[in-house]
Amino acid sequence: MTVLTPTLPAETMAAIETRRIAYSKVFWRIVPFLMLCYVVAYLDRVNVGFAKLDMSADLGFSETVYGLGAGIFFIGYFLFEVPSNVILHKVGARMWIARIMITWGLISAGFMFVESAPMFYLLRFLLGVAEAGFYPGIILFLTYWYPSHRRAKIIAVFMSAIPISGIFGNPLSGWIMDSFHGDSGLAGWQWMFLIEAVPAVLLGIAVFFFLDNGIRDAKWLSEAEKRVLEEEIEREERHKEKAHSVAGVFRDGRIWLMCLIYFCFVMGQYGLTFWMPTLVKATGVTGNLNIGLISAIPFICAVVAMNLFGRSADWHRERRWHLVVPALLGAVGFIVAATSSDPTIAIAFLSLAAAGAITCAPLFWSLPTAFLAGTGAAAGIALINSVGNLAGFVSPYLVGYLKDLTGTTHVAMYALAAILVAGAILVLTTPPKLVNK
Repeated sequence: MTVLTPTLPAETMAAIETRRIAYSKVFWRIVPFLMLCYVVAYLDRVNVGFAKLDMSADLGFSETVYGLGAGIFFIGYFLFEVPSNVILHKVGARMWIARIMITWGLISAGFMFVESAPMFYLLRFLLGVAEAGFYPGIILFLTYWYPSHRRAKIIAVFMSAIPISGIFGNPLSGWIMDSFHGDSGLAGWQWMFLIEAVPAVLLGIAVFFFLDNGIRDAKWLSEAEKRVLEEEIEREERHKEKAHSVAGVFRDGRIWLMCLIYFCFVMGQYGLTFWMPTLVKATGVTGNLNIGLISAIPFICAVVAMNLFGRSADWHRERRWHLVVPALLGAVGFIVAATSSDPTIAIAFLSLAAAGAITCAPLFWSLPTAFLAGTGAAAGIALINSVGNLAGFVSPYLVGYLKDLTGTTHVAMYALAAILVAGAILVLTTPPKLVNK
C-alpha cells in the first residue's frame, strides 16, 4: 500500500528555507556579540560585590554603606533610562550602545581611586547614568529582528550573560584580587576595577563597526532574507494594538503593572548577585579565589534553567506560568539556604534561588513586548526597566541594612523570598490573551 505524503508548493518550501537561513544568520551575527557585551556590562555593574570583601575593610565601610553604594547605581540608571532608550530608537543602536559602553568603562576604571563613602556613592551614581539605556536598548533592538513568538528563547540566550558573568567573572575577580594585591602599591580590588574596565571600552569601539541598526542595514543578509524577516515583523505589528505614544505609555495601567512585577523579580535578582560572595563566605568558604569558584555554581544552574524555561515558553506559547514557577522555586531556594546549617545544602539551595530569580528576568520581557509597539515600545520598555530597576537600589541596601540590624543575612533572604512570591501572584493577574500570543 502506497502512502501519499502531502508536499508544500516549491515556493513555500523555498520561503521556509530562506527564513531558516535568515534567522540562523541573525542569531550568529548579533546574539553572541551582544551576550559578550552584556557579560562585560554586568560584570562592571556587580563586581563591587567582590571588591567589598576587601574594600570595605580597607576603607572602613559598614554593610549599610556598601549596600547604599551598590544600590545608588540604579538611581542614575532610573533617571536617564527613558530618554536614553528614546535616543537609541532615533539615532540607532550602533552609535548609542557604543557610547554607553565606552563611558561606563572609563567610569568603572575610576573606582580604583575611591577613598571615601561620598566618592563611592558618586561614582556608582555616574556609572548608572552612563549605563542607562543599555539593557532596555538591547531588548528593543531584538524586537527589530525577532517577532514575539521567537523572542523568549532569544532573550533567555542573551540574558544568559548574567549568570555567565558570575561563572567566569567571580573566579576572575577573586584571582585578580589575590594575585595583584600590593603590586605598584595598589590593593587587589583596585587592580580588579582597572583590569575589568578595559574590555568595556574595547567592545564599545567594536560595536560601532560591527553592529547594524536593523534588518535593512544588514549587508550580510540577501534581499530575499531581508524581505522574509521584515514580513514577519510587519505581520506581528499589524496584530498589535495601536502603538503607544510616549505620553500614552505613562497613562497605561498595564505598563505600571509590568513595572511592579519586574520590580519584584529584580529585587530577587540583585539581592542575590550583589551579595553572592558574602553569602558564600557565610557558609564557611575562605579565600577570594575559592569564594569565586564556589559562587560560580549557582550561576551555572541559572544558565541551564533560564534557557530551558525560555525554550519551553516559546514552544507552548505560554508566558504566565513560565514566570510563576521559577519565581516560586527561587523563593524556596532563599528560605532553605537561609535556614540550613549544612554548607552543601546551603550552596545547593542558593543554586535553586539563583536558577529561579535570574530566570524570571528574560521570561518577564515576553509579557510587555507582546503588546507594545512603535516609539511607545522604546519608551515603555525603558520605563518598565527603569522603575523595575529601582529594586536594584532597594534590594542591596535592604540586605545590608537587615544584616547590620540582625547580624545575619537570614531575615533579608526571607524578605527576598516573600517579594518573589508577590511577583508570582501579580503575574497571574495579567490576562492570558494579552501575553500568550
